[in-house]
Amino acid sequence: MKTILSEQQMALTVKRLAHQILENNKGLHNTVIIGLQPRGIFLSNRIVAELKTIIPSETVHYGKLDITFYRDDVRKTLHIANQTDIPFSIEGKTVVLIDDVLYTGRTIRAALDALLDFGRPSKVSLCVLIDRRFSRELPIQPDFSGKAIDTIVTDKVKVNWREKDEKDEVVLV
Repeated sequence: MKTILSEQQMALTVKRLAHQILENNKGLHNTVIIGLQPRGIFLSNRIVAELKTIIPSETVHYGKLDITFYRDDVRKTLHIANQTDIPFSIEGKTVVLIDDVLYTGRTIRAALDALLDFGRPSKVSLCVLIDRRFSRELPIQPDFSGKAIDTIVTDKVKVNWREKDEKDEVVLV
């Protein structure tokens, strides 16, 4: 087991990602943040909290998206659905999708399909904590990434969150 990000590095990375999202969206008046269920929510919650401390006067439109029934492997394995909560329209907005690990790209493809049920955004950006660069099966790349790593198929990247796993860290198993 090898530590990729320590607790302190994760905290700094979340701050950096929040600043990059702000820098690239000139405030948030036409931008919405969508966290992907289940594990992208931990990262998106922290990024949204950081955005609110950086620009407390602006409203941060934040939603959570479950892509269970949009997955292309839904018939192969049993998935337990989570809740989708997007209480606003994304029509014509810039959407920042947030997930913890970008691996094959299939989760993001499913998220793009699911988003269309809520309107047609003008732009979609992707923010991830970990980008497993050479594992992509689809032509999907992050706009914002905390750390890019090179892994082989047998490697597992485990993101531990204090809220669920009692400790913040990213490890390679």
